[in-house]
Amino acid sequence: MWKFITSRIYSFRHAFSGWWYALRTQRNAWIHAVIATLVFIVSAWLQISRQEWAIIILTATMVFAAEFINTAIEAVVDLASPEKHPLAKVGKDVGAAAVLVAALAAILIGLLILGPPLWAKLLLLLGK
Repeated sequence: MWKFITSRIYSFRHAFSGWWYALRTQRNAWIHAVIATLVFIVSAWLQISRQEWAIIILTATMVFAAEFINTAIEAVVDLASPEKHPLAKVGKDVGAAAVLVAALAAILIGLLILGPPLWAKLLLLLGK
């Protein structure tokens, strides 16, 4: 039992190490983190529903997962193919496209969920 628990602790340690690596080395991961933080703050300010929170959290998670997978793909491609190769480029480009698709979907979802109540609240604050 103790071996199982320690192996789980090490698994979490490795996962957090990968998370920190991506945030430390990938500029886009920092951009995603800043935007996600702002979206969470605005969501709290707007007091969105639990269902809307679930969608916002899943959406942010989707973007981070895509970014982390893309970072892993890039590292493995660089290891396997240090010289330029057309297939290495395809792997990296498709990984980047996955992040782009996730980020664009997140923007649309954010606008759909947060747009109307944010607009209404801003109009109220401006007295219109």
